[in-house]
Amino acid sequence: QYSLPEFHQGRTLVGPHRDEVQFTINQTPAKSYGSQGQQRTLVLALKLAELKLIEEVVGEPPLLLLDDVLAELDLNRQNLLLDAIQDRFQTLITTTHLGAFDSQWLNSSQILSVQAGQIKRLEA
Repeated sequence: QYSLPEFHQGRTLVGPHRDEVQFTINQTPAKSYGSQGQQRTLVLALKLAELKLIEEVVGEPPLLLLDDVLAELDLNRQNLLLDAIQDRFQTLITTTHLGAFDSQWLNSSQILSVQAGQIKRLEA
């Protein structure tokens, strides 16, 4: 029933992607008034909840891919994120700053380096 109006507008007009969701921090809209760190923490918390839901539905933990996410977080938020995912999900993290990781966390990780198209395993 929506195909003709959707065709004329060149986009879908109904569905979950059209819903408006507002997150607040202390009754204040996070989008407008939250710091970058707060906004990123909120998005990561939502993603972690989504991973837990997927694990419950599918019956096994999904693979988590984090693309240079630590560069966007302060040290406290980095540690909170790493603590939240450690031993819970198989995680692939890309980074250009290996030194941003806690040495204890690195020791429990497999580290791969990609240089000139070659993949090499590094020791922590």
